[in-house]
Amino acid sequence: MRVIAGKARRLPLKTVPGKDTRPTTDRIKETLFNILQNEVGGIRFLDLFSGSGGIGIEALSRGAKYACFVESSRAAAECIRENLAFTHLSEQADVMQCDVLAALLRLEGQEPFQIVFMDPPYKSALERTVLEEIARRRPSFVSPETLIITEADIRNDFSYVEALGYEILREKTYKTNKHVFLRLTKEEA
Repeated sequence: MRVIAGKARRLPLKTVPGKDTRPTTDRIKETLFNILQNEVGGIRFLDLFSGSGGIGIEALSRGAKYACFVESSRAAAECIRENLAFTHLSEQADVMQCDVLAALLRLEGQEPFQIVFMDPPYKSALERTVLEEIARRRPSFVSPETLIITEADIRNDFSYVEALGYEILREKTYKTNKHVFLRLTKEEA
């Protein structure tokens, strides 16, 4: 795994040993950031279920001004910190080692993130839990302009999101997984 583009381009990233994390492949990461290329510069980026931090680090490398990484695993959080130090991006980032729902409470009161990315464990239904919590609470760090991207198994059904107050903007499918791009509907916000 490596940084694809930007100021940390080509730098290798550590991954967490074992099967508890599933890093996004370089090819899928490159496709995702080709879609986001005009939206990353100067933004605040929230990376939920961060794993080794590859997505948030890619955002920082490509010009995001700040990234917050949320990861419950101690080993994964340490891996993120090491990757941030190695890529010289630590000054622009915070790592929260805690449960994602606890992090959402701790982030309340912060200015909005322009992009929220989440890659929960497949078949956990945690993306639904997070989307329900955000829709229910309407926290300060998510605005109607915030782009929420969920990486999920290709078979995951997102038909429930409209009832929660989200609009699906785009869905990009790959061989075994997909990215679903969402926004809270303005009339609901």
